[in-house]
Amino acid sequence: MTSKRILMITGDFTEDYETMVPFQALMAVGHQVDAVCPDKQAGDTVATAIHDFEGDQTYTEKPGHRFALNATFADINPADYDALVVPGGRAPEYLRLNKAVLSMVQHFFDAQKPVAAICHGAQLLAAAGVLKGRECSAYPACQPEVELGGGRFRSIDVTEAVTDGNLVTAPAWPAHPAWLAQFMALLNR
Repeated sequence: MTSKRILMITGDFTEDYETMVPFQALMAVGHQVDAVCPDKQAGDTVATAIHDFEGDQTYTEKPGHRFALNATFADINPADYDALVVPGGRAPEYLRLNKAVLSMVQHFFDAQKPVAAICHGAQLLAAAGVLKGRECSAYPACQPEVELGGGRFRSIDVTEAVTDGNLVTAPAWPAHPAWLAQFMALLNR
């Protein structure tokens, strides 16, 4: 396996597992993962939230951890990266308002580089205008954003993931095994 340089765009109240697990798992197999957040620098932290599925009409939310960023957003050139990871949680809701973030996301699609997005990460993809004609899974409440963004929402089990070209998506963190396996397969092409 060739080591890849991967960009992770995250922010405050990102989903804890959807940030920490791919960050650590991708590094464990030899990739470099740079986690960034607009207006923050390497060494700063973002708050995470733990979303759980406990039988209510939607997920529950509990305080998570402080996740340390290891790169500075302002220094990022997306052309220096081989792939992109977009965690879910509440961060994509406001990250999609940042033009620099949208431009970074668009770069990975324009260059056909691997992209992994999970849960509410689809909100960021829709805002970046990169879902047109693509099959995309996400947390079910994001179906309207996927469809309004021109994508075809794929309703799959919470433990499954779907790959469409360079894009791997999944509904939520229970899909990590499938989501990460499909993303790593794209990284190894």
